[in-house]
Amino acid sequence: MENKILIVYYTHSSKTKKIAEIIKEEVNGDIMEIEPENLYPVPYNDVVEQAKKEINMGYKPKIKNNVNIEDYNIIIVGSPNWWDTIAPPIITFLESANFSDKIIAPFCTHGGGGEGTSFKDIEKISKAKKVLKGFSIFGSGGKTAREKIVEWLKEIGLK
Repeated sequence: MENKILIVYYTHSSKTKKIAEIIKEEVNGDIMEIEPENLYPVPYNDVVEQAKKEINMGYKPKIKNNVNIEDYNIIIVGSPNWWDTIAPPIITFLESANFSDKIIAPFCTHGGGGEGTSFKDIEKISKAKKVLKGFSIFGSGGKTAREKIVEWLKEIGLK
């Protein structure tokens, strides 16, 4: 079966979006940004506080777009690392669909904390058939972002 790939991501400061777009170019997949119904505040300290509260409460924000994953066998899921895990809109997405026959390839952007528990949490929440090795990158990756992404995609067999 030919791989039909969907890249799904949430971004707050557009760093995760930049990585998702590079991945899209490299794997020739479809792409969709998860958008919460209520946007997060822009100032860094405000979003950090809101994210911390939501994660601690187990809050799952409603999202604007309904993502249909039926036509895809590989879903690449991207999130910023917020408080050592995935952003709440990604949790909402993962709980909204059946991934039991899907392969997930997770990635995250971070400000120095690595992936934290992001990849384990994606695996646990999604209950996917298989979760491939994840990819984490500092910020938007700088000048070597594409090179690092291609290396990861080759390692997990998507390039």
